[in-house]
Amino acid sequence: MSDALPLPQGSTIGILGGGQLGRMLALAAARLGMKTHIYCPDPDSPAFDVTPLKTVAAYDDEAALAAFAAAVDVVTYEFENVPAKTAAFLANLKPLRPGASALAVSQDRLAEKAFLTINRVPVAPFAAITDLDRLEAELEEIGTPAVLKTTRLGYDGKGQRIVNNMEDAALAWELLSPRPLVLEGFITFDKEISVVVARNALGEVAAFDPAENVHRDHILKTSTVPADISAKTARKAAAIAEQIAVALDYVGVLGVEFFVLPGGKLLVNEIAPRVHNSGHWTEAVAITDQFEQHIRAVLNWPLGDPGRMADVVMENLIGDEITAIPERLGPSVRPHAYGKAESRRGRKMGHINRVALKKRAK
Repeated sequence: MSDALPLPQGSTIGILGGGQLGRMLALAAARLGMKTHIYCPDPDSPAFDVTPLKTVAAYDDEAALAAFAAAVDVVTYEFENVPAKTAAFLANLKPLRPGASALAVSQDRLAEKAFLTINRVPVAPFAAITDLDRLEAELEEIGTPAVLKTTRLGYDGKGQRIVNNMEDAALAWELLSPRPLVLEGFITFDKEISVVVARNALGEVAAFDPAENVHRDHILKTSTVPADISAKTARKAAAIAEQIAVALDYVGVLGVEFFVLPGGKLLVNEIAPRVHNSGHWTEAVAITDQFEQHIRAVLNWPLGDPGRMADVVMENLIGDEITAIPERLGPSVRPHAYGKAESRRGRKMGHINRVALKKRAK
């Protein structure tokens, strides 16, 4: 069957990863009449509660991966740190959507910055760092403050250090090396926004409204839609997100995070080749939410309307905040608990969407 043909109802979608995003993808697939098969090494994965098929095995277990591929019609993933060998192995057996090239770009911050720069997408100044002398030289060029980051496996503020002077540089190098590193200029921004965009194999593209994001302790706390930006900035952000999806020949849902500078200038901070935390608001007020949109895209079905029916604030529930759901419920509050067995400090346990009537244009 051609990769461009739509998959029929009743097909089985393989999902790598069993966290909350895999769980929400499985729920969306079920609404469309699809089965899911979750592959994850963790036997306590919350996604296992909502899928008819599961495999508990390591991501480098080729026998388990081959059996998984034989049982599904298409493979997708809920997180961007799928091992490259795993992605390549599965892509040789079944369609992998998004493709391995999107993973290769997003898994390495330096590769991501280079890809964006080649495609004329604005980013903060950056440089590859191979030793302390190079770090000190690039600090002279980029200036301080700057941020030294590992090129791989950093998220929610992990794997990075702010550098204000040469003394900081030596300490940051000692803490983060010998891993590959990238130095990025520190950006003074007005706000952070993100755009969730979808693309299918036929090239159909649809972007959701930008969300304005606030972080607490390096973890996303709230996403507010509409973002407090001009219509021009919103259109530009959506256009850049769509440009990135096309340049990657992307299939699925993609999250693009931006810094908004004074005057409305945009810089792309990072991209995430998956459904995105800042897109959880779409569950409550979008005609087609991001999870259904991703399933539609990987099935190569027509994309849904991403239009927004009301204003909304999505709030992540971190750690023990999940216990507050009953008392925070109201007629305009939609909760979503992830079914995780253990609450820990800094762990995303669920979210709520507070919905407001969409303001009428004057």
